[in-house]
Amino acid sequence: MSGATVGSRKKERGVVVMEVDATTHETNFLTRLLAPVSECMSREVAKKVAALRADLDVQARVDELADKCTEGTLTAEERAAYETYLHAVRVIGVLQAQARDILSHDDAAA
Repeated sequence: MSGATVGSRKKERGVVVMEVDATTHETNFLTRLLAPVSECMSREVAKKVAALRADLDVQARVDELADKCTEGTLTAEERAAYETYLHAVRVIGVLQAQARDILSHDDAAA
């Protein structure tokens, strides 16, 4: 029984590594795709984007789905919802990084 668990963990780690690689490529793509958006950001907009946080209900749902994903108990519907959240987080993360970059350049110029 422990051999199956170890094998499963190794397999999960392999999937995670592949997801990291895919995420890196997706992030690079999103950075290029969203560059025109960040070019339109004023300092005020950049501050608001950099400060974006999920509300408590959304964060609780994401945490619940993350736990179920770790446990391997997500339904197909939950997996789709979780993947949607993860994609949204990547987009928001790229926008936030671009916003922080804008703010850091403005701070350096001041």
